Amino acid sequence: MRELYPEIEPYEHGMLDAGDGDHVYWEVCGNPDGRPALVVHGGPGSGCRPRHRRYFDPERYRVVLFDQRGCGRSTPHAGDPSTGVRHHTIHHLIADMELLRTHLGIDRWLLEGGSWGSTLILAYAQRHPERVTGIVVPAVTTTRRSEIDWLYRGVGRFFPREWERFLAGAPGTPPDGDVVGAYAALTEHPDPAVRDRAVQEWCAWEDAVVSGETQGAPGPYGDRPSADRTALVRLCAHYFSHGAWLEEGQLLREAHRLTGIPGVLIHGRLDLGSPLATAWELSRAWPDAELHVVEDAGHLGGGTTRDILLAALDRFARG
Repeated sequence: MRELYPEIEPYEHGMLDAGDGDHVYWEVCGNPDGRPALVVHGGPGSGCRPRHRRYFDPERYRVVLFDQRGCGRSTPHAGDPSTGVRHHTIHHLIADMELLRTHLGIDRWLLEGGSWGSTLILAYAQRHPERVTGIVVPAVTTTRRSEIDWLYRGVGRFFPREWERFLAGAPGTPPDGDVVGAYAALTEHPDPAVRDRAVQEWCAWEDAVVSGETQGAPGPYGDRPSADRTALVRLCAHYFSHGAWLEEGQLLREAHRLTGIPGVLIHGRLDLGSPLATAWELSRAWPDAELHVVEDAGHLGGGTTRDILLAALDRFARG
């Protein structure tokens, strides 16, 4: 199993005025003359992490990271209940990415990111294919409503007790009702106790779905700092209750727009929350993408996923 590249610090960072009162944090590290690459984090609402820098050869890449609206170091932060989310849509995020690209003087860049990050990458690349040199995605999602329904209802057949608790966290919602929309409303409730309970129950469910991968370690969702946890849940529920503002199946239907863009898709066969079928469908619709199925990995990946990701990025760095 390969080691990540050594820890590095940004040589440049700032806050981008994205309009609507939002300021997006960005940073650049690696080689100023290297191949431009953008890290697109998951969530929505997770924020970028220093670890994300270490997948890229710092001698060959000019690595750009940013915190999407409302999370990480971007302001205003969705962990603050007074922060509105009206200007948080996938279309706003695509515009932010283009604004950042222009601000940094980058003509074209490689895109890397998984889970929600892959949805945003695909949406951006289909709108601006001429700006993308390649795509690397560990954990493929397209945020179809069918995928959302599976994650917040269907997979409950594997975790019936935990799903009953999740459903009970949105009182009055029937088993076949809009549980995601109910949680989105609860995160905007005027009573802080109601909001806090919704955040807690949402994170408990997310942790349950990946519990087979964490092997008893603290939950990757519930153990976040309070403000970050709140921002994550608010933004996830907000985006998912609106189907990410995408037509159902849009990213698969429009995959032909990615023709000529090389891609590497990496997906764990044991991913319960985002089953392999989506990655398979995308690979069939996008002939320039190669799909790597990791037999022993789930949504969070593992050693094999990391090795394939590093190898793919190294290959793209060589041109």
